[in-house]
Amino acid sequence: MEEELKKKDKKDNVEEKKDEIKEEKSELKEEKDTKSNKEEKEKDKKFFKKDNKKDLEIEELKKKNEELLNKVLYSQAEFANYKKRRDLEVSNMLKYSNSEIVTELLPIVDNFERAIKLDDTNLEDTLSKFLDGFKMIYSHLVELLKKFEVTEIDCLNKEFDPNIAQALMTAKVEGVEPGIVVEVLQKGYMLKDKMIRPALVKVSE
Repeated sequence: MEEELKKKDKKDNVEEKKDEIKEEKSELKEEKDTKSNKEEKEKDKKFFKKDNKKDLEIEELKKKNEELLNKVLYSQAEFANYKKRRDLEVSNMLKYSNSEIVTELLPIVDNFERAIKLDDTNLEDTLSKFLDGFKMIYSHLVELLKKFEVTEIDCLNKEFDPNIAQALMTAKVEGVEPGIVVEVLQKGYMLKDKMIRPALVKVSE
């Protein structure tokens, strides 16, 4: 009987030990799991932190890339505008390259016109022939001006336009409305579509 009790106590002790070992193992496992969870969380934090940093870097690079692209597009637009302006300047220089020569010729034309306006009906034959020569030279000059696309400004009996004419005199003219060109004192001229000399006129009041 005593022997059996001893065996039983021994068995109970073994069972207790087993339970203690199990409990210790369970605690160790729980501690290990807790530690593992903490490590996993730390890893996740580091991963997301690293990932967020990469996202920020990507956004920054995208922003810089967009800024550079805008600068390139702006530079291209500026260059295109400069090229257009330059082409226009060169085109105008070529288009109106003869304007100075033409301007110098116009007073000569004026003098010829004044000379041939003389009434040659009562003049002697020699003077009459001299005037005929004047008319011939004048005709050649007019043809030369036409060749360079120089045209006379037509403003007589039209409304006064300060863009193409200068009013030197005003006069009351019966039956004519105010602001009408009644006399051209000196002809104005256009070179193609550019005015190179305004007309000098008398305007009705």
